[in-house]
Amino acid sequence: MIKGIGVDIVDLARFDRQVARTPGLVARLFAPAERTLPTHSLAARFAAKEALIKALGDSVGASWQEMEVITDPHGNPSFALSGVVQAAVAARGVTSVHLSLTHDAGVACAFVVMEGGA
Repeated sequence: MIKGIGVDIVDLARFDRQVARTPGLVARLFAPAERTLPTHSLAARFAAKEALIKALGDSVGASWQEMEVITDPHGNPSFALSGVVQAAVAARGVTSVHLSLTHDAGVACAFVVMEGGA
């Protein structure tokens, strides 16, 4: 059963300007392992985190670092959740979180589907 769906899109040029203008932004939004990635990958991960928040319905008490986007050896993205976010996902009966990312033509986009039992 689908428990939540979220989608978000990020303008790459605007995201790049924000990162350049606000030096602490990357440290605030991303887990240490994410911070070394190129800007287009960070934008896609930001979109993923926003899409997850939308799928959950709110972000009360959540930290951006609690929604780390990781990839498997084949490059498939998923979330490593912790803290308040992990508790919120569990409280909603979510057993699986699916994530799809893309970046092309000046935008990054993420789509999240949360599944769980009835």
